[in-house]
Amino acid sequence: MFKKLLLLTGMIAMWSCQEQSGISKEIEKFPVDFKVERFDDKFARITPEELPQLKAEYPFLFPERFPDSVWIDKINDTIQQEINMEVSKIYSDFTSEEEQLHSLFQHIKYYFPPFEAPTVVTITSEVDYKNKVLLTPDYLFIALDTYLGKDHQFYMGIQEYLKKNFEKNQIVQDVATEFAKEKLPQPKSKTFLANMIYYGKILYLKDRWLPKTPDHQKIGYTSEELEWAKNNEAQIWRYFVERQLIFDSDTQLYSRFLYPAPFSKFYLELDNEAPAMLGQYIGWEIVRAYMDEYEVSLPEMLDTDAETIFNKAKYKPKK
Repeated sequence: MFKKLLLLTGMIAMWSCQEQSGISKEIEKFPVDFKVERFDDKFARITPEELPQLKAEYPFLFPERFPDSVWIDKINDTIQQEINMEVSKIYSDFTSEEEQLHSLFQHIKYYFPPFEAPTVVTITSEVDYKNKVLLTPDYLFIALDTYLGKDHQFYMGIQEYLKKNFEKNQIVQDVATEFAKEKLPQPKSKTFLANMIYYGKILYLKDRWLPKTPDHQKIGYTSEELEWAKNNEAQIWRYFVERQLIFDSDTQLYSRFLYPAPFSKFYLELDNEAPAMLGQYIGWEIVRAYMDEYEVSLPEMLDTDAETIFNKAKYKPKK
């Protein structure tokens, strides 16, 4: 009986891999056209005399309320020049990132056919790490000076939990997150469950859109942090259940378990070991359990309310 069970499990796994391989090949055929505009590079090379030409090319990046003297001062600013130089060192070739974005856009197009890829504009932002990626109806702005590597000198004084994701490999992650948020309105309910499922849906979209990406990068963990979450999943869930947090509407739970932070706040001795955003992780596992149980499209999943997903998911935390 045990051998038969192993054989059945192996057959299911093989079938699943073959199905995923077929989908991947189909997605690779999807035509997606978009441009990458290296505004950061053009601004780094410009002279004050050439400013009018650059303004004409990118009027949306030069608000009329600022006179030319502001931009000339920026061109000549030594800090800006250092930023330009450091970005140029690391991103002299943007081909790899462009290929990753192309694959992401193909996957979004496959699951959401009306999708049209925006023009990608790379910029510098004086290390504005709160706005690393900005999505508008026509443009996707990526601030390359926020992806120079966590140990870069520009990030001295920034907390480790933030700068650990100032890496090249997080560009496509952050872009995917912005597109996911565009398709998913903020939950109307303030319950902890509704917000866990909201983030779980975003992460599940990244499962489908970035199938080759390691899970720890999708959620912004180190590999060790993800391993801790997996090893302690049952205890985390028990904590939420025993303290009746699942349907609690206390918004302090967001900062304790959903938002980026040095660690999650159980108010226990293990806090310093626990990575932040464990509520997101649990929400992700609940959505995964639901999608494993039911064959529904991504748009249908996004439209399904949190309680329905939770009740039907039959979620059982890993022990």
